[in-house]
Amino acid sequence: MNTKSYLRRALCLSLLSALSFSSALVAQDNMPNNAAQNIDNLTLDLSNVTVSGLSSGGYMATQFQLAHSDWVTGVGVIAAGPYFCAQGDITTALAQCVNKVEGEIDLEALNQKAKQYEADGKIASLSNMKDAKVWLLHGTRDTRVVADVSNLLFEQYKKWTDTQNIVYVNDKPFAHLFPTQDKGISCVMSDNPFIGDCDYDAAGAMLSHLVEGISAPDDTLSGKLHSIDQQKIAGSNAKTLASEGFVYVPESCAKGETCSAHISFHGCNQYADAVGDAYTTQTGLNEWADDNNIVVLYPQTKKSLFMPLNPQGCWDWWGYASSDYANRDGAQISAVKQLLFSLNSGSSSTKPVGDASE
Repeated sequence: MNTKSYLRRALCLSLLSALSFSSALVAQDNMPNNAAQNIDNLTLDLSNVTVSGLSSGGYMATQFQLAHSDWVTGVGVIAAGPYFCAQGDITTALAQCVNKVEGEIDLEALNQKAKQYEADGKIASLSNMKDAKVWLLHGTRDTRVVADVSNLLFEQYKKWTDTQNIVYVNDKPFAHLFPTQDKGISCVMSDNPFIGDCDYDAAGAMLSHLVEGISAPDDTLSGKLHSIDQQKIAGSNAKTLASEGFVYVPESCAKGETCSAHISFHGCNQYADAVGDAYTTQTGLNEWADDNNIVVLYPQTKKSLFMPLNPQGCWDWWGYASSDYANRDGAQISAVKQLLFSLNSGSSSTKPVGDASE
């Protein structure tokens, strides 16, 4: 390995460490063992999809929403920075987009990149952003992604979206994690599985802003968590993704009722091989989805110790998987779209989690 390649690899590893994340491997056997439920004939309204994510998943949520803002109408971001912050370069990502901001970030230059992608037909029209619903959160005890970075995302969205449609929660004493009412670790810790017992229902606060007419859930779940074959569905676009993704399906949706869809992007070291079912069952998203006819897609990355280097299973927000990582030609964005649309087409590549049958 030459000096340049070595330095690039070292910088990449430093960035991934800054983004979170002690490694803790948990076997897939910890995924829930749910009874069979047919999801081959879901009827989804894909004209009004919402997305969300934490950290690298937050960066991906913004990228996915801009790529498809003609049908992705709401986005929730926890602890992430502005669109195209890394500018396709790992050194820029490390210097300005995570735990520090060296120098001044030219937000207008980042916005111009979005305009260039729009002109090239690589993202949907930015005019769609005017009426989009945006929910942002940054904890005051989060040092993994500093406040200056999240503040820039807020400023960026204000350039595109009516301010009345933006909520920015930045006064809560949360570390770098997904805050919940009563699940996870101490709220002041940034550690596996990066879900915190914060006496704060981030999933409910977010979905209540993004989804019109949503109602508070009861204490029971009618639906099931299912696995989907990401490789079979998305093919070559899924080469940096795990074999399995997951989808939560309320009973009403499984029985044929028309349902909406939400995509939730985990953070680094929150993929299923690292945290088991923690991210797919403990954030509170399933409870809200269950009583509001929302199918939740949980796409999954995987770690890689070889090129493209991704040892902590982060979503691509700096270009490790594709030079088009931030637009709809990008491999991961294309793959997730394929996963979502496959749920609406009678895909046979799904099965209940815990089902031993192939």
